[in-house]
Amino acid sequence: MTDYSFLRPEDLPPEDPEYGHHGGFPEYGPASPGPGFGRFVATMRRLQDLAVSADPGPDAQDVWDEAAERAAALVELLGPFQAAEGKAPAGRTPDLPGMGSLLLPPWTLTRYGPEGVELGGSFSRFHVGGNSAVHGGVLPLLFDHMFGMIAHAAGRPISRTAFLHVDYRKITPIDAPLVMRGRVSRIEGRKAFVSAALVDGDETVLAEGNGLMIRLLPGQP
Repeated sequence: MTDYSFLRPEDLPPEDPEYGHHGGFPEYGPASPGPGFGRFVATMRRLQDLAVSADPGPDAQDVWDEAAERAAALVELLGPFQAAEGKAPAGRTPDLPGMGSLLLPPWTLTRYGPEGVELGGSFSRFHVGGNSAVHGGVLPLLFDHMFGMIAHAAGRPISRTAFLHVDYRKITPIDAPLVMRGRVSRIEGRKAFVSAALVDGDETVLAEGNGLMIRLLPGQP
């Protein structure tokens, strides 16, 4: 079974006894917001796709006005419940694609451990840069998300990205099942060098990423 657990301070190796003093980071724990939140996120993802693809025509001002009114009603509904970082379920619900965060592409953890991390998912119309290909700027976001999880899974939490390099090997398509796999390549003190590859269903490499994650010092933001 895949381990989706989040590391706690007491789980950390002796090399990082100052976990709670790194830049004031909130302690993230898994959230269980219930099925309503999953439905909401899935609907919002569909709305994102439509926001960049809908075209009711030049004489459909009433459609845009109604859409704006409905969006404003959502803002009014959810506004009173805005929570601090680390408290809202977005980004803390690992059973949902993208951990329930609309910032992240809707990918799901399929392997999580010290030996490496694997994600599976696909991109949609919202992620298109042109000609039905995923925007080149979306892939570094997914790689950076992956690198953070790799460091976390290896017992090296509270790290920041020092550099991230992406090699684009082939066009990344939308609406196709894809996989990303990554691991720690080597460790040098506070430095964790990480790597990952994005492949399609035929195991063709679409993009490769390499990065450096540096474990923060006590009090370092």
